[in-house]
Amino acid sequence: GTTWLQEILSLIYSNGDPTPVKTTFSWDRVPWLEQHSGRKQLENRPSPRLITTHVPFHMFPQSFFKTKAKVIYTIRNPKDVCVSLYFFSKIAQFMEYREDFQDFVALFLSEDIIFGRWFEHVKGWLTVKDNPNVLILSYEDMLKDPKANVIKICQFLGKELNDAAIDSVVEHSSFQAMKTNPMSNYSAVPNEYFDKEKGTFHRKGIAGDHKNHFTPDQEVEFEKIYKDCMKDFNISFD
Repeated sequence: GTTWLQEILSLIYSNGDPTPVKTTFSWDRVPWLEQHSGRKQLENRPSPRLITTHVPFHMFPQSFFKTKAKVIYTIRNPKDVCVSLYFFSKIAQFMEYREDFQDFVALFLSEDIIFGRWFEHVKGWLTVKDNPNVLILSYEDMLKDPKANVIKICQFLGKELNDAAIDSVVEHSSFQAMKTNPMSNYSAVPNEYFDKEKGTFHRKGIAGDHKNHFTPDQEVEFEKIYKDCMKDFNISFD
């Protein structure tokens, strides 16, 4: 969802022109806050700046709330997040990985997972969901109706695009377009970081893939943990 939003926002700010997403790497267009190289790129960049981050809410710069800056946060079914992270960890040389999926689920549910547990991450950001400068999006809703969500993002940002530009944003940020775009599919990342013999960054781009990996017992156990952790938050996933 994060990489998808990078592409969508790049296209919105180019008014639907696909040239930037076809000529500049996504990590240069929308640098990562938590990377040293990303911070250097952002220091002298003129406004408006697009910035990417995975940091949990309690680590996010609180000065944000004294500015007019805006945040778009995506939520995805945690079981699908777990499966996606499992395959990403397989290619990412800097990630902890467990070959056995059962063991990986245990890692995913532990405090040791990168950027913290899904539950705490999501709950932290949901505390500011009513802030007018925060937009919460669902990965599943974005899949179901990409155009409606592009329009929603434009309205949130105060960007007016005509129908042709919106259609271009949807077209060039589709899963297939990104999967075949060397500026967005991470194929240019050196093998010392991503072992591309073990898989690709863009894998399926669907909802519900956890059904192909979770056993019935894992489903039951995960649902118990989910209901306990998220009992005070009313969110569901199609």
